[in-house]
Amino acid sequence: MSRILLLGLDPETVDFSDPALPPGMTAEKVHAGIAVALKQFTDRGWESDVGFIQPDETAGPTVEHQLRSTNYDCVVIGAGVRLPPRNLALFEVVINAVRKAAPGAAIAFNTRPDDSADAAARWVAAGSQAL
Repeated sequence: MSRILLLGLDPETVDFSDPALPPGMTAEKVHAGIAVALKQFTDRGWESDVGFIQPDETAGPTVEHQLRSTNYDCVVIGAGVRLPPRNLALFEVVINAVRKAAPGAAIAFNTRPDDSADAAARWVAAGSQAL
């Protein structure tokens, strides 16, 4: 059974007025989208966890701790981490923490929480790899 980590910013810490984020997104919509993603992971027969990070110096250690607690087949990194240009350094910290703590895990990117299962499926469905 595949195990997926959905990794993203704690929705309560996100500035949803940032034009780099999808219009109309709110913390409530993110939480609802995560619930959809978790159901979709389960429906595909995958186990999953959600890892929230803070947009500060604790992000890297938090990601490494989460990844060392369980073996993950794929880490889906949320759009809130990678889209806003001001998060570039944070995004690099997260990518390098994944590379360091889970070098065998595939990395996927969603565009919003509710398409996380499709992002993971590009790398774990039927054991295939996307090109």
